[in-house]
Amino acid sequence: MTEETAGGESACFMHTLVDGQPVDPDTWRDVERFRRAERQRLYDLRRSFSPEQRSTATAAIVNDLKSVAGPLEGLNISVYWPIRGEPDLRPWMKEAHEAGARILLPVVEQKGQPLSFRHWEPRAKMARGIWNIPVPASCETGLPDLVISPLVGADEDCFRLGNGGGYYDMTLARLKPRPRIIGVGLPGCMLKTIFPMPWDVPMDVVVLGDGKPQTRNSATRG
Repeated sequence: MTEETAGGESACFMHTLVDGQPVDPDTWRDVERFRRAERQRLYDLRRSFSPEQRSTATAAIVNDLKSVAGPLEGLNISVYWPIRGEPDLRPWMKEAHEAGARILLPVVEQKGQPLSFRHWEPRAKMARGIWNIPVPASCETGLPDLVISPLVGADEDCFRLGNGGGYYDMTLARLKPRPRIIGVGLPGCMLKTIFPMPWDVPMDVVVLGDGKPQTRNSATRG
């Protein structure tokens, strides 16, 4: 068997598909190495916040959310259950529910598959989902008009650095119509760039508890 007839990729297929998108393996390896290092640095920064600093930042995030989210009545809003020191927006979730919003929590139903969005309300019965993250026990789902997405970091063009699983990007790319996306994180997690890849979905607004919400329209130039 000659080299030309042997199995494997031919030289003209130098790209690999990731979530249906072509990407050069060397480029993705370098970007992933950068993101992994930045993610660890920002985890360490998050852990360095004192309880008082975290409480102050979370209050500022909630205050900014009230201004950038707009009227909540009638909206389906995906929020999140806090893990790994993420800002705790559960009191805001209750307020949004009382304001007439329908609150949804993102749920990993199967590893490697898009998220579903289960209905949540105060005093809802919760169960342990994948990775022991609490999820609504009810399987009633909906589609969000607004997504409040936790982030580890964000860049100047409002692209999000998450925990590395790719679930938000995978899901948001498939939602029709596209919901409005607000990313929330703690102060100090802005990056110049995360070197966005074809499958990365930009946020519309980034709120970091520093009193300076950043919108994609103002962040994107040219």
